[in-house]
Amino acid sequence: MAKTTTMDELLIDELRDLYDAEKQLTKALPKMAKASTSEQLRMAFEEHLRQTEGHVERLEQIFEQLGEKASGKKCAAMNGLIKEGEDVASDTDDDSVRDAGLIAAAQKVEHYEISGYGSVRTHAEMLGHNQAVRLLEETLDEEKQTDQKLNTLAEGMINQRAAHAGREESMSKGTMRAGSSMGSYTSSSGGSETSGSTPATRARSGTSETRR
Repeated sequence: MAKTTTMDELLIDELRDLYDAEKQLTKALPKMAKASTSEQLRMAFEEHLRQTEGHVERLEQIFEQLGEKASGKKCAAMNGLIKEGEDVASDTDDDSVRDAGLIAAAQKVEHYEISGYGSVRTHAEMLGHNQAVRLLEETLDEEKQTDQKLNTLAEGMINQRAAHAGREESMSKGTMRAGSSMGSYTSSSGGSETSGSTPATRARSGTSETRR
């Protein structure tokens, strides 16, 4: 593989990374939407899917403007971030906790894309690719808006529901442990004895009574 030696080559390399990242995301977002139990979160993921498809089209326009073939370079970072989201969806039992985890995973994706688009926009501007800069700014603004929407959803209700579910789970486990430690003692004759009453104490009590 040829090494990158110029800013023009770096720009194309960055665009290919973003192109592959967006392509991966178009496949992951429907799964995240399906895993969501919050209707608002599901709709947010579906809306971002439509935006992401538009981001792919903008990148294709930029490649065409630069005289390059629209193709991606494997984005390992996005692959890892998507895998984290998939793990949350499959490994979390409580619905509200899963939703909170999906938002966290989605925001990691957004922050990666915001960073990526911010850098490539700056490099395109340095190289005088004004049309590319305009398209990249449109996508960057949408990524920031999506991140803010996810943040609003999390702070507005989803994180609170998840925290409430966690407290209920802890209280339930505490009640079960307390109940299991208060079981009654059963004597060899089949009768149930209260705590503190054992065969030994009954024997001592009987002896004292006999002596009197």
